[in-house]
Amino acid sequence: MQLKITVVAGDGIGPEVTREAVSILRAVAELNGHQFTYTDMPIGGVAIRQHGSPLPAATLDASLASDAVLLGAVGGNEFNSLPPSQRPEAGLLQLRQALGGFANLRPSIAYPALAGNSPLRPEVTEGANILFVRELLSGLYFGSPRSWNKDTGVALNTMYYTREEVLRVARVAFEQARKRRKKVTSVDKANVLEVSQLWRAAVTEVAAEYPDVTLEHQYVDACAMHLMNTPRNFDVVLAENLFGDILTDEAAVITGSLGMLPSATVGGKVNLYEPVHGSAPDIAGTGKANPLGAILTAAMLLRHSAGLEQDALAVESAVNNVLSQGHRTTDIARSGQPGQQSGQHIVSTQEMGKLVFAALHEIFNRKQALHAV
Repeated sequence: MQLKITVVAGDGIGPEVTREAVSILRAVAELNGHQFTYTDMPIGGVAIRQHGSPLPAATLDASLASDAVLLGAVGGNEFNSLPPSQRPEAGLLQLRQALGGFANLRPSIAYPALAGNSPLRPEVTEGANILFVRELLSGLYFGSPRSWNKDTGVALNTMYYTREEVLRVARVAFEQARKRRKKVTSVDKANVLEVSQLWRAAVTEVAAEYPDVTLEHQYVDACAMHLMNTPRNFDVVLAENLFGDILTDEAAVITGSLGMLPSATVGGKVNLYEPVHGSAPDIAGTGKANPLGAILTAAMLLRHSAGLEQDALAVESAVNNVLSQGHRTTDIARSGQPGQQSGQHIVSTQEMGKLVFAALHEIFNRKQALHAV
């Protein structure tokens, strides 16, 4: 397998966590005979300092010429005085738009070793493994007209979808469900919104193409409640832009830390992979950042751009093993005395990366030994 990856580490803790993710990708390539090449390019605040733009043309060109883009994080307080179109976040928005991904995939998984990190009871979260598929390029965030008339005190936004926009993201959800537990929960507000009535009709139309996948419809308010009450009843959750934005953040409590959450944006020219967490400039350079979200994002890259499902599962298993052994960065450590907390070993960003690296080697060595028998 040959893969060209553009790495845009960005700002704050982005370079630290991305370094560990790339280390894992290098290990996968070395151990399994793949050829991955990496091109490091600036984005966000570092690009503004170096080139005067949050998305230099060279970064965009390299991204469009690659097979996948791996992002760290963007943003920094020093740029808050700039106009919105010139801030670091504008570079990320421009990159997403140029790459054209319309479906955002975000897993929400209850790791047994982190059961105590969620505000939900362990018996509620146990076994939860949800994949959210969020439509990313339409809906209320992009619809027009939009305005705020400060003189009249009237503001307007437009929730807008076409049938084709719904059909394409629904097919992504159903394809993912076929690889999992074969169930799609489509979220809408069809009892109030005409847009949701279109959404429901189009999703139902796609469901006919997938007779092996069960479809259920839920109103967004009911879904928000059921995610907290019975999260393991969900498999793939399909939602339009606004509803997906809210529900995915709500479901983060199932895992217990933003630092654990990966994401992928697919469906366009080139897939974009980024951990959910922000740039966290207050801890940048301290070694406190959790690289597991970035490493799990690398696993999604292996799955969705390289088509290496077994390698992706190996990376995810390595993360699970390290957590089960009690290793924690500070954000996922339970309260107690520093250093050794309730049987947990507190490690730095780099140490956590090395632990996953070692666990991954162990998994692959064990597989090779089994094949040799």
